[in-house]
Amino acid sequence: MAKYILALDQGTTSSRAIFFDQEGQIISAAQKEFRQIYPQPGWVEHDPDDIWGTQIGVASEAMARAGASPRDIAAIGVTNQRETTLIWDRATGRPIYNAIVWQCRRTAPHCEQLKAAGYGERIKARTGLVIDAYFSGTKAAWILDNVPGARPRAERGELAFGTVDTWLIWNLTGGRVHATDVSNASRTMLYNINNGDWDEELLSILRVPRALLPEVKPSSALYGESIPELLGAAIPISGVAGDQQAATFGQACYAPGTVKNTYGTGCFMLMNVGHHAVASPGGLLTTVGWRLGAEHPTVYALEGSVFIAGAAVQWLRDELNLIQSAAETGPIAASIPNTGGVYVVPAFVGLGAPYWDGFARGVIVGLTRGSGRAQIVRATLESIAYQTRDVIEVMTRDAGLQLEALRVDGGASRNDWLMQFQADITGVPVQRPAVTETTALGAAYLAGLAVKFWHSPEQIAANWRVDHTFEPQISRDQRDHLYRGWGRAVERSRQWADGG
Repeated sequence: MAKYILALDQGTTSSRAIFFDQEGQIISAAQKEFRQIYPQPGWVEHDPDDIWGTQIGVASEAMARAGASPRDIAAIGVTNQRETTLIWDRATGRPIYNAIVWQCRRTAPHCEQLKAAGYGERIKARTGLVIDAYFSGTKAAWILDNVPGARPRAERGELAFGTVDTWLIWNLTGGRVHATDVSNASRTMLYNINNGDWDEELLSILRVPRALLPEVKPSSALYGESIPELLGAAIPISGVAGDQQAATFGQACYAPGTVKNTYGTGCFMLMNVGHHAVASPGGLLTTVGWRLGAEHPTVYALEGSVFIAGAAVQWLRDELNLIQSAAETGPIAASIPNTGGVYVVPAFVGLGAPYWDGFARGVIVGLTRGSGRAQIVRATLESIAYQTRDVIEVMTRDAGLQLEALRVDGGASRNDWLMQFQADITGVPVQRPAVTETTALGAAYLAGLAVKFWHSPEQIAANWRVDHTFEPQISRDQRDHLYRGWGRAVERSRQWADGG
């Protein structure tokens, strides 16, 4: 009898593998960071071999740590950094260019052309997305236009497009399966979330041949089996979801109105809005949450995407050398009563929801002669919480719902100081679950449901436990005063890169 689900969690800066038991508890885990490539200012790439090599490497490592044999693994679940775009040769499996990462802004001019041509409303109505370089469609078009010979080869069906989930599934199955799930497809700017298919008109507008695209499947379904030489046996791959949708599922946000926020490289808040897509006049995305097999209806979500969250802490460590590890930031922030009016706006790759300003850039404002390391570190942490409130303000208004609690996960959710400030600045309780690896957990749950390792979402929801609840501790006047200062700082960052 199989005892575990193996979750492969391929993130922006590292690959993780985690073994979960039937109670949703972590049995073993392994993680490895990989190289970030910055060819030009605003450009971000990954080596596809680094993505695959680190991911299969940590899978083997976690398996050894669990003391598991292949027959102990009921299924594999895959979750991934979304929107990151790869194109490879179907015959050889070799990429024709590096992966263009979701953070990359190289296609911002193309996006401005699409907006100027009047495609904004049409794209939003069909995909739930705003036109932005964040999404996969313009990245795929860029590769086709800039790699010699790529476009005619794509039209002949010789090349394959995929987001990271598709790349992993292709490699896990030895090139036998070219597929993605509904949640990842909904992030491409090519997929019609209303009829559940690639949209021919959008493919034409973005000049992406349909022959390039993967099959779209439910998030919980049998995709294929891993080739035996990878993990010692053929293991079903039966759960796939983009990282934020997987985290929402792992947080048991199964009722409309429930909300989770993931603090990773970026910061991503999703609200379950049920079986009907809800439009957002305020600049949030309408996205597919998941689909539990062909017999179930699609679950939709509203999403607010903040591009830089944990990456700002990495910036403090790697570029400014103000800290040696992320763990230092909480005590440093707590060492002073406030920032003395200093705000950091980490718009290193533009601003996401609700601003969608690809030309914003990072700023530090409010500096005085007395400002130093502690103020900048604290202001950087605070920026993560302020950006989250930006999203909450719009999400509750557009959905017509009040937020009763914010469920949190991801690396920075373990920072008690930040979570307390998050509760303070939003005025709502922040609930951190006992298992904060909810992205991997969601992928495991989706995979386990498909192979009957778990039998229902209700059974899974019973596993969810709160580790700690952070209650707001400052007055409404205090939080509004601080938030007004944040708004002024954001205005200084807007449209910087185009001289506006």
